[in-house]
Amino acid sequence: MSTTLNMIELRSGSVADLALIDQLMQGAFDPRFGEAWTRNQCLGILAMPGVWLTIAAIDGMPAGFALSRIVADEAELLLLATVPAMRRRGVAAALLRSVISDAISSGAVTLHLEVREGNEAIKLYRGTGFVKVGERRNYYRGTAGQAFHAYTYSRNLP
Repeated sequence: MSTTLNMIELRSGSVADLALIDQLMQGAFDPRFGEAWTRNQCLGILAMPGVWLTIAAIDGMPAGFALSRIVADEAELLLLATVPAMRRRGVAAALLRSVISDAISSGAVTLHLEVREGNEAIKLYRGTGFVKVGERRNYYRGTAGQAFHAYTYSRNLP
């Protein structure tokens, strides 16, 4: 299914989009922070039940993606990435709204996510009802060996 929100087109993705996802992730995640997943990690998660991929485009150009999953009545936003040149245009917000909607439609009552300390996306998550519920100290490892905390957020769904 394809939906257009303020010139942002959202569509369901699949394993066939793995090369695109890899390209988007490499552009979106700064390697200094160690947040990007490998191609094999993405392939492995996409093969699991309850996992869905949403891809965003603006004027036909890839703009970002969200990778999510549901287990029982809990959903998790695993990855959300926006191409740097497409930031501040509502892409991440549109993807997040889509994930929330899909999670509710799938029967989830809670949506969880994890984000690196200092990540600008924290403002978006807090602004959409997510509350910090935990912290993993020194979880992310950057390319130079530096460590960054991971914050866990959750949101109850209607």
